[in-house]
Amino acid sequence: MHHETFGEALRRHRGTRSLRDVAHLAACAKSLVSYLEHGQRRPTTEIAAALDHALDAGGELIALAQMEASGDALAQADALQRGLADSLAAGPMTDATLAEWEFTVARHGRATRYRPEPKLLADLVSDFGDLRQLLAHRHPHAAHRRLTIAAAQMAGLMALTLLKLGDDRARSWWRTGRAAAGAAEDRATLSWIYAQEAYQLYYGGDLHGAVECAVRAQQLAGGLPCVGPALAAPLEARAHAQRGAREDTEMALRAAETALGRLPEPDQSASAFGYSESQLRFHSGNALTHLGDTDRAAAEQARALELYPVTDRMDIALVRLDQAMCTAVDGDPAAAAALATRAITDLPPEHRSALITYRAQQVAHKVPETRELRVLREILALPAGERGDESADQ
Repeated sequence: MHHETFGEALRRHRGTRSLRDVAHLAACAKSLVSYLEHGQRRPTTEIAAALDHALDAGGELIALAQMEASGDALAQADALQRGLADSLAAGPMTDATLAEWEFTVARHGRATRYRPEPKLLADLVSDFGDLRQLLAHRHPHAAHRRLTIAAAQMAGLMALTLLKLGDDRARSWWRTGRAAAGAAEDRATLSWIYAQEAYQLYYGGDLHGAVECAVRAQQLAGGLPCVGPALAAPLEARAHAQRGAREDTEMALRAAETALGRLPEPDQSASAFGYSESQLRFHSGNALTHLGDTDRAAAEQARALELYPVTDRMDIALVRLDQAMCTAVDGDPAAAAALATRAITDLPPEHRSALITYRAQQVAHKVPETRELRVLREILALPAGERGDESADQ
């Protein structure tokens, strides 16, 4: 939509009057009026007020002049900010600067637990631009390594956020994250990225690839008590469970319990860079749900809901959708659809991500036609009669 400029508004208000007449009324030069109309000069506050009064514009010319002056100032501010950021990036890298970047990355990791993905993505893009600018300059090896690890973690957060938004561009960001972690020779970060990437494959239906990535994450960590194995082992269990491999599922769940037990307490946090008991209970319950072991799944789900803070809306909704799936398996499809509907409607709209919709659709595909299913289908915008492949969630 085109917004009228000061010059265009001045020409409209001048109408059939000559430039000379308008200049005489406003006590200014005829050439100035012409320059202003053609955008070759910017009006001062005084000349805008004089022209507005002369043409009886009712304050419109004054407002447009102020708006354009503000826009010029903002453009200058942006240019100054870019210049200063580049100068700082070229300067010596201090421990305080590196610590600030590491804090920023950690803050974004915590934000994944409560911020809507579109807002988080905008912040990540902005900060990643500044980080890339820093990496473009030469720094001592130790400082460059810390920046590269931060870049690997930011790339992982970008991929994770895009995954939750249902955007396949997440795949290229996993590659970027792996490349950065490899360049920094940081096994813990590389293990974390492989563990997170396993989720991309899992939700994309590549269960074999998900297991491969999850196993790779655990192997890379070796004996390190880091987050990667704690994230990867439960995901491996969920993939095995979807394939109906009970023994492999149980083995992976035991590995998950061990990995969480070895994880330092600061890493058992509500963050994309942490893993907690609440998440393990959720993921274990999900694996058991896929196996059809609804009694054990229900116990894990109840414990997860006890542990999760109310701000962790997405995972709470996913646990409730698992409860709905168990209810469907136990033979009460109407109650299952009602539970799934409540899980969605209790979630603020900005948190109803593609991942939530995917899991709710699995519940919808599991139950036969009922009034409750019709309500759920309306929320998910599924065509009437669509239940999909009921074997998809076995």
